[in-house]
Amino acid sequence: METPAETLADEAVTLRRWQPEQLETLAAVAGDSAAHLGAWMIWAAYGYGRREAADFLENTAKNWAEGKTYDFAILAGEDLVGGAGMITHPDRIEIGYWLGRHHTGRGYATRAARLLTAEAFRLGAPEVEIRHDEKNLASGAVPARLGFTMTGDEAAEPPLAPACAGVNRIWRLKRV
Repeated sequence: METPAETLADEAVTLRRWQPEQLETLAAVAGDSAAHLGAWMIWAAYGYGRREAADFLENTAKNWAEGKTYDFAILAGEDLVGGAGMITHPDRIEIGYWLGRHHTGRGYATRAARLLTAEAFRLGAPEVEIRHDEKNLASGAVPARLGFTMTGDEAAEPPLAPACAGVNRIWRLKRV
């Protein structure tokens, strides 16, 4: 599969491939939002600081080079508001997203998911998938707004973040 563009944008958000120089900003935004994010995402459940950001940036560069995952910073103007990414599977691309606690409710996750979905289809993916914990209604509203179809539930693999029910909702959208 072809590598995705390193920058995707619409009139409100820009998705830009994570770069090492974003270390301090990532640590600050995710760290400030660790309680908000950690309720749903195990990677932030016990706090998020410079070390976690450095590990993430190192891993995302490696995974990008290997074609496993493609992770992006979500920017509104020049402000980092969250992150989003694509995970490659043989038969589909899965996308995910997170927003800092001060940036929810503005449509940024929906816009990021729309951009990633379009890029996945441009790259030839026959299907795009979004998964979220059944209790995370805000996360589930994104695929619903974008016309995805909920195709079922599955047991989530531990470890689970504190607010998670342990059941993932699976949403899919097929390329037309």
